[in-house]
Amino acid sequence: MPKLPANGIEISYDSFGDENADPLVLIMGLGAQMLLWHEDFCEALAERGHWVIRYDNRDVGLSTCFDEAGVPDMAALTASLIAGEPAEAPYSVDDMADDAAGLLSALGIERAHICGASMGGMIAQTLAYRHPERVKSLTSIMSTSGDPGLPPSKPHVIAKLLEAPPTDRDSNISHSVEVARTIGSPDFPTPEEELRERSARMFDRSFHPEGTARQFAAIVAQGSRREKLRALEVPALVIHGKADDLVPFEGGVDTLECIEGAEALWIEGMGHDLPRPLWPEIIAAIRCLTERA
Repeated sequence: MPKLPANGIEISYDSFGDENADPLVLIMGLGAQMLLWHEDFCEALAERGHWVIRYDNRDVGLSTCFDEAGVPDMAALTASLIAGEPAEAPYSVDDMADDAAGLLSALGIERAHICGASMGGMIAQTLAYRHPERVKSLTSIMSTSGDPGLPPSKPHVIAKLLEAPPTDRDSNISHSVEVARTIGSPDFPTPEEELRERSARMFDRSFHPEGTARQFAAIVAQGSRREKLRALEVPALVIHGKADDLVPFEGGVDTLECIEGAEALWIEGMGHDLPRPLWPEIIAAIRCLTERA
């Protein structure tokens, strides 16, 4: 996969479809490589008239890492997040949004549709208010406004995510499957074989849990985006599952209420993942937004 210099770092990316088509950038979440935007999902969006770009955020996958910044304490960060208290971070969500803007420039893209999932939704929201001239439309999936008064993740999810991931391949794959099951969609479970194959691809490509801790610090340090979201003037879509135990449904509702004119897609039985049976509905909603924009 190619890399490009952007915002003072190198970003690994790839793309699908015709480079002359309407650009759509996909931003993935906390500690998640761009591979979580499945190739078939990307191809389906490309077939609907988009040049689809997915990329690794800083500190994950094959993009620039920040190991010299040290490793934050995940348990302490979680406590700060739940308490709504500030935290120190080696870089910010603003920096990560600027990475996305830098990638657009490096690709020669003036304006693009932006779609982010989970932390990627936070980055996409931040890009929309920091660089509004670059954003044609905003899709925020299973994300939140960051308001400290919203319900936190469920305790069993927090406990699972705070477990140190094993460093040997087989144990790490099994642990990743357990995490996926914990946060995934109860009504749309992903087959075990698919989860294991995906986890193996991720581990073999890049195993870098230290970067996840630094990304999490950036989330905690940013806090609420509510007031800045209220000032947005961009066609927007908020997608959220009603069975999301990691970023509870209320986070999606609050995001919707903050963005004037935003549309919603609420999905029963969807947790914190993008299960294949829901792709047609999600892709159709994204395409409806981009056509309107």
